[in-house]
Amino acid sequence: MLGLMMAQPLRVATIIEHAAKWHADTEIVSRLPEGGIHRYTYAAANARSKQLANALLRLGIENGDRVGTLAWNTHRHFELYYGVAGIGAVCHTINPRLFPEQLVYIINHAEDRLLFFDLTFLPLVARLASVCPTVEKWVLMAGPEHLPAHSELPGLCSYEDLLAAETADYEWPSFDENTACSLCYTSGTTDQPKGVLYSHRSTLLHALGISLPDALGCSALDVIMPVVPMFHVNAWGLPYAAPLNGAKLVLPGAGMDSASLFELMENESVTFSAGVPTIWLALLQFMREGQRQFSTLRRTVVGGSSCPPALMKAFENELHVTITHAWGMTETSPLGTASRLQAQQQTLSDEEKDALLATQGRAVFGVDMKIVGDDGQELPHDGVAFGDLLVRGPWVVRDYFRSHTPGELTADGWFRTGDVATIDPDGFMHITDRSKDVIKSGGEWISSIDLENLAVAHPAVAEAAVIGVPSAKWSERPLLVVVRRPGMDVSAQELLDFFKGKVARFCEPDAVEFVDQLPHTATGKILKTQLRKDFAEYSVE
Repeated sequence: MLGLMMAQPLRVATIIEHAAKWHADTEIVSRLPEGGIHRYTYAAANARSKQLANALLRLGIENGDRVGTLAWNTHRHFELYYGVAGIGAVCHTINPRLFPEQLVYIINHAEDRLLFFDLTFLPLVARLASVCPTVEKWVLMAGPEHLPAHSELPGLCSYEDLLAAETADYEWPSFDENTACSLCYTSGTTDQPKGVLYSHRSTLLHALGISLPDALGCSALDVIMPVVPMFHVNAWGLPYAAPLNGAKLVLPGAGMDSASLFELMENESVTFSAGVPTIWLALLQFMREGQRQFSTLRRTVVGGSSCPPALMKAFENELHVTITHAWGMTETSPLGTASRLQAQQQTLSDEEKDALLATQGRAVFGVDMKIVGDDGQELPHDGVAFGDLLVRGPWVVRDYFRSHTPGELTADGWFRTGDVATIDPDGFMHITDRSKDVIKSGGEWISSIDLENLAVAHPAVAEAAVIGVPSAKWSERPLLVVVRRPGMDVSAQELLDFFKGKVARFCEPDAVEFVDQLPHTATGKILKTQLRKDFAEYSVE
């Protein structure tokens, strides 16, 4: 017997329609790449998204067609999220920080028909156009006054001209909720980037999931500023969750330096933000140098890579900002876990609470997870046993877009994350390492992440990475690679001594090397494949 409830499909356009109707006057504020601040309301955003929809239809975009974006966090990018998906097409957000050859591969693999780009990327797209044959038209996301006098980009026009030729007279169509709505490629650190194709259903469920109080807890009382880029896993779903909840949305544009972020946060009374650890490490240093304090920011979410406990403590104690440590990946839309204390943990000591909050946290509703051994058998949730982390859920990838190789699903339908983790009796998951980064030494596994988090707790360390290097006796041993904090000095021996008594002796690094900077992926993660190449000839006894 079936239920007797209305069967309305879950579609992304219903989010912006809801915001336009019930939060019509709530603002979206964005810093423009071409300069200045733009502000308007959800009602106006919905109208302009409908103008965009009409423009796309006039250009011949059909259901399932891919429309690419090379853009920062702005109101125009926000409109593309809704205007493209709203007509049944696919909004393909492209990471401009990738290598040019990766960009060419991604655009051609997706077969983007249109490509919208911000002014800052004009020189980049000028180099891409001749090797991206599927792109029929290039659209500069600015007014016509910013168009170049001469260009060889096919069909180049300005975004504002495109919209000005259309009306907002449009009704968002209804279609199957499993229709694809957006496409994001993985950063591809070991092979070619792989496309993750999100559906309307998965996207809306994810927006609801991250809004739960024990997930990210979005509210109409919040002023939300996603620092995580909209070209990276849909800015962790915040451009959907903010209008869904009626929160004011602040978009920082291309200004990702600490001074620009702080200024915008203060001017717009931001209460909640989200980004990768490198952003917050730089912002912490900026705040310390100027003896500054936030007026309204009260919490932020840190993900993308493991958050150092020292960073969490500094934000809490010095800036009075609570960091929620979260875990996810492109393949999980991205939220999988959030570290929030439950009722039974409220009586723990501060040290015990801090230890739990430093983990990646508990699975949010909509995501199931388990750890398995090499034999595929599930391991106990005792906080000690560690194994491969597997997940499943309605916003977890089933297969990669246009993939000709087997996916990462197990025979019984779990996704292999590539992470090694433990889960404690209360469900708190702790990432020990990426399976390819864990150091196998004398039959023991050593977590590079734990050593890195400890290293950055030293006051003279700005950033640190740990990789395994060959050892004749132990097979592999940890090498600590360090970037010193500006104006501070520390010796290798001082850092080695810093680990004594804090980790098991066999986990202590064998050596330290200092570098001016660490290589990073396009999404801000430390590029350990490059580090392993840089230290390919390195070995210890």
